[in-house]
Amino acid sequence: MAPSAGHLRPGRYLAFFALIVVVLYALVFFTGDGKPTPKLGIDLQGGTRVTLSARTPDGGQPTRDQLNQARQIIETRVNGIGVGGAEVVLDGSNVVITVPGEQGDQAKNLGRTAKLGIREVIGSQPNAPQPGQPGASNSPSAPSSAPGQQGGGGGAEGAPAQQPPSSTPSAPPSSSAGGQQQTPVEKAREVRQNPDLTSSDQAKAQAAQQAAMATLTCAPNVADPLEGNDLPGKPLVTCGDKDANKYVLGPEFLPGTEISDANSSYDQTKGQWIVDLNFKAAGSKTWGDFTSSHVGKQAAFVLDTDVVSAPSVNGAILGGQTQISGQFTQSSAKDLADILKYGSLPLSFDSSDATTVSATLGFASLEAGLIAGAVGLFVVFVYCLFYYRLLGILTIWSLAMSGLLVYSVLVLLGRWIGYTLDLAGVAGLIIAIGITADSFVIYFERLKDEIREGRTFRSAVPRGWTRARRTILASDAVSFLAAAILYIIAVGDVQGFAFTLGMSTVLDLVVVYLVTHPLVALVSTSKSAFLSNPRHLGLGAVQRLSTQRKAARKSAGRTNVKEA
Repeated sequence: MAPSAGHLRPGRYLAFFALIVVVLYALVFFTGDGKPTPKLGIDLQGGTRVTLSARTPDGGQPTRDQLNQARQIIETRVNGIGVGGAEVVLDGSNVVITVPGEQGDQAKNLGRTAKLGIREVIGSQPNAPQPGQPGASNSPSAPSSAPGQQGGGGGAEGAPAQQPPSSTPSAPPSSSAGGQQQTPVEKAREVRQNPDLTSSDQAKAQAAQQAAMATLTCAPNVADPLEGNDLPGKPLVTCGDKDANKYVLGPEFLPGTEISDANSSYDQTKGQWIVDLNFKAAGSKTWGDFTSSHVGKQAAFVLDTDVVSAPSVNGAILGGQTQISGQFTQSSAKDLADILKYGSLPLSFDSSDATTVSATLGFASLEAGLIAGAVGLFVVFVYCLFYYRLLGILTIWSLAMSGLLVYSVLVLLGRWIGYTLDLAGVAGLIIAIGITADSFVIYFERLKDEIREGRTFRSAVPRGWTRARRTILASDAVSFLAAAILYIIAVGDVQGFAFTLGMSTVLDLVVVYLVTHPLVALVSTSKSAFLSNPRHLGLGAVQRLSTQRKAARKSAGRTNVKEA
């Protein structure tokens, strides 16, 4: 026998729901920035679209597998810097990063991260631009290695030493054997990755280094043909420290893929920002061997031929845990940690093109969508009031509570996991209104079935709920499963639609269990003649039909008795 409505204690359910709402909105107003607004996607708030053109070292067409791997790594990097709502997709041989808000520069920097490796610093010198040749060094010197101004804790610190300039030898010819014209990459490799750079013959090494320095231009707007195309097994002459210095580096002894993790933090003891990094097992052994045999020397972390950090080795670093410190700001320490943390890409990328995206079109679409949703919601309200009367008012109230719950969850998800609401997500929320209203209809129709069978409204409520509950659970389970599968197999905007649809489906169960059913139970046990009157609940016709059926059964019973 089903429990009576009185055993439900609807007041407790409603109080528990009220507590949930209070806690959620307390978190909304008293955590984070305290603003009760959800994060919006690029189509609603505008943002930046960054296009990266992929290329292989030999200039060939990148494979689909390489592009997919690069997209996944870049997506991980973008998510790692906390950019919510970012979208990373492939467009031919391009990787397109779409970032809402004002975080486009961060995404652009991570997108540029391509080839990372660690090399020994053979020597270095300051970059001294000449008048009329921005960034060029026309009087290079034979570089040398010495500890510098960047400090380091936990084992690594350093910067390039400055040397007086010397005479400049002529650069080698730029044509290859057979008279064929060399490509810019081949020219740069011939001079800047010449094995003579690290020759045991000091005179030959010095001449090669001076020649390489002479051909190297270090300036912010000068593209490096070797960017992402340097050969790891050969030495390298390159720029570093934001084009302030030139370096001569040995062959790469440790690839960036051996770095397992890196984070920036503020060292209270030293009063400066530092970068902590960990190596994988094989990398840890290689790093330990290098630091043990190169105490007092420098190791360069090279990103796309650019030296992003060149700390000095203070002592042997065993176990893989290394600390890099220097003249870091909070931003520069975080940038270096991000570069070291997210590994290497299978491809190199040309300079990215960033385009500002306006939210005007998105707002227009949102306005049209909200108007359509409001019209649809109004029609649902009118239908419920006309068909269910007081039960329709309970439907409207339940929908309002559902909206209150969904909104707070959207705000908190944007704050905690960086979820951003876009047009597709709004569409999912509007469709979820229908799913929530459908749960109410199922319940109310079950009530009608019970009353049609001859039960009173009060006795029909617990029995109708028991039967409707199974149907509601099955219906919401199917909707949630469909949304979950769609979220897993889809990308981009479709994922936003699936997320809000699935989330709203789960919250629908919360509202039906903690609001709708308890309110109906309260009405059924009310002593008010107005509230308990079936005609005021949209159940008058069903009750009249039940009365007619009872009368017909009694009449049929009397007829059978007379015939007997």
